Amino acid sequence: QVQLVESGGGLVQVGGSLRLSCVVSSRTFSSYSMGWFRQAPGQEREFVAAVSGSGLNKYYVDSVKGRFTISRDNAKNTVYLQMNSLKPEDAAVYYCAAKTFGSFIEPHDYAYWGQGTQVTVSE
Repeated sequence: QVQLVESGGGLVQVGGSLRLSCVVSSRTFSSYSMGWFRQAPGQEREFVAAVSGSGLNKYYVDSVKGRFTISRDNAKNTVYLQMNSLKPEDAAVYYCAAKTFGSFIEPHDYAYWGQGTQVTVSE
């Protein structure tokens, strides 16, 4: 059973930064592509960023390009999301997810999910 545990969420002021972490319990972590999604109240879950198993290929939703950076450390079974210049519209529950095939941006292609971590951005 693959388990994902996110951490690093919290309250931050507009323009501030947070780094989310997601630790994955799997002996084959590098075989998974990893994604970050977010969901605000009353809205659908939205793709934020993804990284391939090797870490060489990265994908971002347009609204976070230049502000967020996804990375992974396969030796630590961990994927990160560095979030800078945070805006009120970035506030949501952030989820990490793991997949072995399919689209990087479609939630239904991800087989495993964490429990989520709350990001709140205050003005």
